[in-house]
Amino acid sequence: DWPCSLAVDPEQLERQLSWLLDRGFTGATFSQAVLDPPAQRTLAVTFDDAYASVIDRGFPILQALGIPGTVFAPTAFMSARGPLRWPGIDQWLSTPHAGELTSMDWSDLKRLLAHGWEVGSHTCTHPRLDELPDAELKAELDDSRAECATQLGGDCVSLAYPYGRASRRVAEAARKAGYQAAATIPPAPDGWDRLRHPRIGVYHVDRPARFKAKVRARHLYDSFVWRGFTALRGAIPRTTDPGSGLVA
Repeated sequence: DWPCSLAVDPEQLERQLSWLLDRGFTGATFSQAVLDPPAQRTLAVTFDDAYASVIDRGFPILQALGIPGTVFAPTAFMSARGPLRWPGIDQWLSTPHAGELTSMDWSDLKRLLAHGWEVGSHTCTHPRLDELPDAELKAELDDSRAECATQLGGDCVSLAYPYGRASRRVAEAARKAGYQAAATIPPAPDGWDRLRHPRIGVYHVDRPARFKAKVRARHLYDSFVWRGFTALRGAIPRTTDPGSGLVA
């Protein structure tokens, strides 16, 4: 009942995922879908920001459907189940819906890992990375990756850029920081690869017809890009390989 564009109600989420599974999609984590997709139709369900509602409401749905998820966590907020706050969501702190900004903590994220989910970085503090000077950009990427590894006991290979966007400069910084796959929301206007892999943003307004149209449009886009990649692969780096299937 949170009237925010980012919110998707549980029943809507279950209908969307069931529709995809009925059409032959195979669930995977984000890094699997990008780096080594297990099927021609691969589905990665990703959640940015690590809201507590992901484990409280989303996890049971994905568990029942047999799909792993991927959570991208802003590490500076993960020490306790406290409120997330940055431009774009902090206006809800003074409303009756302030509880929706409660984050997961590291124990929640470990629980998801134990059930086959992936936890990736969403930087430390959720800044607009394109606006940061080089030293601050490097710290946001390096420190969040290191914190995920320390707290969760394994390498952190994936990243989602705050606000869904990344320039070539930011993507190159992510590569230098050691990330192998990174997520945007819209496709980058100047190209995309494993470190700027576009997702379908799914929101409160995406009722059945709109959601299905987004999926079909993405298939057409992937098909076009893959044909172009196949024709030009001798002339472009291997890192431009978009993989196959859908990342939503």
